[in-house]
Amino acid sequence: METKQILITGGTGFIGSYLCEELLKAGHYLTLITRSADKYSEEQAKNMRYTGWGDDLQEEVNRADIIINLAGENLFGQRWTDSVKKRIYDSRILNTRKLVQLILNAESKPELFISASAVGIYGDNGDTLLDESSSAGDDFLATVCIDWENEALKAAEAGVRVALPRIGIVLEDNGGVIEKMKTPFKLFAGGPLGDGKQYVPWVHMDDLCRGITFPIEQPEISGAYNVCSPEPVTMNELAASMGKILSRPSFFRVPEFLLNIVLGEAAQPILGSLRVQPKLLEISGFEFEYKDLEEALADIL
Repeated sequence: METKQILITGGTGFIGSYLCEELLKAGHYLTLITRSADKYSEEQAKNMRYTGWGDDLQEEVNRADIIINLAGENLFGQRWTDSVKKRIYDSRILNTRKLVQLILNAESKPELFISASAVGIYGDNGDTLLDESSSAGDDFLATVCIDWENEALKAAEAGVRVALPRIGIVLEDNGGVIEKMKTPFKLFAGGPLGDGKQYVPWVHMDDLCRGITFPIEQPEISGAYNVCSPEPVTMNELAASMGKILSRPSFFRVPEFLLNIVLGEAAQPILGSLRVQPKLLEISGFEFEYKDLEEALADIL
């Protein structure tokens, strides 16, 4: 892969930290936009720099070959009060809007703008098979994703190719849903969340990072595409597989009503059923390293 100057938002987060590691291994030069650039001053290197949202970002955009936009408030671990929902929305839409404006104003445009989205755009759909042609939902998370994608697509007005990876439930050891479920299992109190029948559109972190960067190698990819395993499983299957890998039982179900009491509307990404297929990635020749859930969990746990 040809060496690129890549500008990244959200590069210090759960997904971003893994993605940056892979991009550095591939020999790219990274500039990370962060709210607290000073905190990372000692981590500056020849091929990785940090800059703040308040700095002169126009010059950074002018010199970037590719921009990857992952910025966004964490969805998990807190109730979605009105103020939290505003942060979730604004952190995605306003940051994307700012980036797009910088792209439109740039003297030298990036060749590619990769802006994250999520499979939550489809809303709860039970057993229905979903791909990129499926309709969007109308709940809070779906609305956020719709507006997020629409903001990013405005960069196409400047002739920039826009790719929108719709990210599934990310499986990795030190974050996301696995971290939340692992502790009860280790205490012999693990089990499914909700009724267990809901489909989980999971993806191993390695496949996710490769999926996000796939448009760099594949110039025909633009617009929205799903980044999740072609073999989604139910929550019951996910919990059973975790129990098997950790040699623990998996029968302490956390009932739906309790999740709703504790998390309120924030339980929706866990309880909603999304049987999502990565149709466009597969058509484009993308090879998943981890199609099998147990193999993925064995690698992580």
